[in-house]
Amino acid sequence: MKKTILTMAVVLLSTMSYAQFQISASTGYAIGSAGMKTGESINASGTENAYGSYGEGVNFQIRGTYFFNDTFGADLSFGYLNGADQTISEVDLPNQQVDAIARARAYGASLSMVYKFTNNVYGRFGALLKVGGKTEAVVSNKAVFSDEVAAAQGLPSGSYTQTNYVEDFHGVFPLGFVAALGYKYDLNSNLSLFAEAEYYGISLKRKDSEIQSFNTNVVLPDGTVVVEGLYTIDNLPDGYVKETTYVDELAHTNTDSSKKLAQKVPYSSFGINVGITYKFKGSAN
Repeated sequence: MKKTILTMAVVLLSTMSYAQFQISASTGYAIGSAGMKTGESINASGTENAYGSYGEGVNFQIRGTYFFNDTFGADLSFGYLNGADQTISEVDLPNQQVDAIARARAYGASLSMVYKFTNNVYGRFGALLKVGGKTEAVVSNKAVFSDEVAAAQGLPSGSYTQTNYVEDFHGVFPLGFVAALGYKYDLNSNLSLFAEAEYYGISLKRKDSEIQSFNTNVVLPDGTVVVEGLYTIDNLPDGYVKETTYVDELAHTNTDSSKKLAQKVPYSSFGINVGITYKFKGSAN
């Protein structure tokens, strides 16, 4: 028993004598990988699918890494994703024009193991978790009145409604994985620059959504607004609800428009990050 305790103490002391802690800050840009269908583009000649990933965009990360020895370490990272616009609906027809996009505003964390191939080349692999944020949908919908409806309301031909609204979607906290391969360049004994290629594999299941703002105006062909706020967030038109819950099962007899079937949306991406690392004094190289 004493021998076992002595051996463990020696291993612990040798690890502590090497122990190196460093912090890093980085930014980068990621593109969608294994993109899934996000929406459709419709015009007079046909319909085209739009593909993408909400993981595309600019990211910022802060990372703490603790090396147990000259080869292995553990890495804890926190990041923010400012996602690029993804097409949800794009309609260009004589009587309707729709421009609906969605983008991620997400916070995430990862816990990874780090392996040094050389003093300059390293790899990371671990678990990825989205811990907060939203997918924000921004919609603009111009709907032209038919001549009959316009005449009935005393409006000139070509008058239309202009609807603009923002809806935030939230998801169940997902678990994914992250892998990266990087190269660091030492500026001195404490500071290093690094660049890395990073892959995120993750999807998010929708949980609920909420309309944050809503406005519909009636507009003349020359752009003059004749009715402002025909519909607002406190007076939504038929077919819209302020809050929606996403579920895995709906009965055929369901009449509750605030419930919809859940779906998974893609956040997987492949990106390049660049940043700077500070190694605390007294750490080994």
